[in-house]
Amino acid sequence: MLSVIIVNYNVKYFLEQCLYSVYKAGKHINMEVIVVDNHSADGSRDYLEEAFTQVQFYWLSENLGFAKACNLGLMHSKGEHILFLNPDTIVGEDCFEKCIDFLKSHPQAGALGVRMINESGHFLKESKRAFPSPATSFFKLTGVARLFPHSGTFAKYYLGNLSEHQVHEADVLAGAFMMIKKAVLDITGGFDEAFFMYGEDIDLSYRIQMKGYRNYYYPGVTILHFKGKSTPQKNIRFVRIFYQAMRVFANKHYGTRSGVLYNVCIQVAIWMRAAIAGLLYWIKNNANIVKKQFNKIQNQGSPIRVLVIGEEEDYKEVLALINNTNSGKNCQTDLLPMEQNTAGNHSNMAVILKKDNIKNIVICEGKYAFGEIIRLLERLNSTGITVGIHARGSKGIAGELFMRQ
Repeated sequence: MLSVIIVNYNVKYFLEQCLYSVYKAGKHINMEVIVVDNHSADGSRDYLEEAFTQVQFYWLSENLGFAKACNLGLMHSKGEHILFLNPDTIVGEDCFEKCIDFLKSHPQAGALGVRMINESGHFLKESKRAFPSPATSFFKLTGVARLFPHSGTFAKYYLGNLSEHQVHEADVLAGAFMMIKKAVLDITGGFDEAFFMYGEDIDLSYRIQMKGYRNYYYPGVTILHFKGKSTPQKNIRFVRIFYQAMRVFANKHYGTRSGVLYNVCIQVAIWMRAAIAGLLYWIKNNANIVKKQFNKIQNQGSPIRVLVIGEEEDYKEVLALINNTNSGKNCQTDLLPMEQNTAGNHSNMAVILKKDNIKNIVICEGKYAFGEIIRLLERLNSTGITVGIHARGSKGIAGELFMRQ
């Protein structure tokens, strides 16, 4: 019924937790999982292959890019529905069944995307997007969209005028979670391999619509996306890569005259964004230097406090894992027992974090389901807290602080 295709590149800890959540979500579904590794250099094969014998792994000898790797997985898939999923995601236990039911109940639906949040519990606007017209892309890249986040004109790139909590037709779905009917892919083909990274999801979304199908944003499911862990951060290099992808898209779909106009508008936006990014980097860099010096004086010798949310057996697993990392040498680890954290007491946990000034937490999957973890992070809505996720029995923790070997 479902083929889950994941492209991995140097994110073995995130992929491990992702796979645990995928198999929980697919427990009652006839499902196959395909992982295509783009020549990772972080030991992904040794770390993952033995632990997940049911996964179809394809270990590439070079980095082919996201589109080619996805198409390789698609070529080997057998599912009625195809899910392209990022490795730095966590899905809830009811995620797949709900999405498949939605697609089956909407005959004209070609593809479906879901509501995504980051580890701070904030909604990720790229969950729903419009096609990148010259004006739409200009407003996005220059930052004008941020000034008018709910405008149907200035924030059109992220469809800011449409509620994140309601079902909508959406032009573009995010490649981080893109479920597509296999019958539709048989007509449209897979990702265009002219896109190495970025833009391929826009192009495929466009082709799905051009064939008469509809793309839906479906907030009946929320997933966790550790944004930026499997792709470069949003610096000026990202902007340039994004621009190149948009140029390929414009030249392919907008025609020569519109393509030229698009490229001129975006090139102007690139230079404006570069100037702003440079100024902000200088300000932030100098501020960070002062902050680090201050913190070094204030907290010299102070341990990093980590709060583990789960049960006693989870705590023991996490403690052993943290102690085996470089970060663990200076960590003070405490347990917040499961019974203090049942549904309805999330606000109590937020009070504890604030009161004790805790900036690092590990949330354990066990009796605490992945779906509950996602809802907990959303309710906490805590910027500035480093979050780790640990599935019971797994060998690692997905999270920035806990990945330093």
